[in-house]
Amino acid sequence: MNRTAAVTRKTAETNIRVAINLDGTGQCKLSSGIGFLDHMLDQIARHGLIDLDIACEGDLHIDGHHTVEDIGITLGQAFAQAIGDKKGIRRYGHAYVPLDEALSRVVVDFSGRPGLHMDVTFTSGSLGTLDTQLVYEFFQGFVNHALCTLHIDNLKGVNAHHQCETIFKAFARAVRAALELDPRSAGVIPSTKGSL
Repeated sequence: MNRTAAVTRKTAETNIRVAINLDGTGQCKLSSGIGFLDHMLDQIARHGLIDLDIACEGDLHIDGHHTVEDIGITLGQAFAQAIGDKKGIRRYGHAYVPLDEALSRVVVDFSGRPGLHMDVTFTSGSLGTLDTQLVYEFFQGFVNHALCTLHIDNLKGVNAHHQCETIFKAFARAVRAALELDPRSAGVIPSTKGSL
């Protein structure tokens, strides 16, 4: 089973190329133009064991909004393509990840129904050049196009870097668990409806 995809998205605001391998080893090549976002995408690759190649040229002379949101959209599209018909996946995944004083919980369901429920109050408005408000926009773009339900809760945290890093690490671990192939359900779509 080849769970790979390559997607390009070109608008007047961004030009993005995303290639993924859901069964990779965590290798990544990242160039978003926003250093802290690259750091977070690296967490997805390494902790999700997903190979990621993401390149974006965006209108950063305005701000990071279009770049961050559109990378979320394009990554979600790539996930949807790579997952395919969802036969044999576990479908659900969850993870708690700490980093010093911070702790986050992420729960995901690759249900075919997009929904984001995010309870995070960042203690800083920016992380490097990344506006922390854009973390929500990234995940909103992702769920809308990966067609999953995602619950993100930062349970504790004083340092905004730690808060954000625990969110992305927990996201990676939850996605890895949900998309793992279950040998007991090989060839079966994990739904009583028979489709997702």
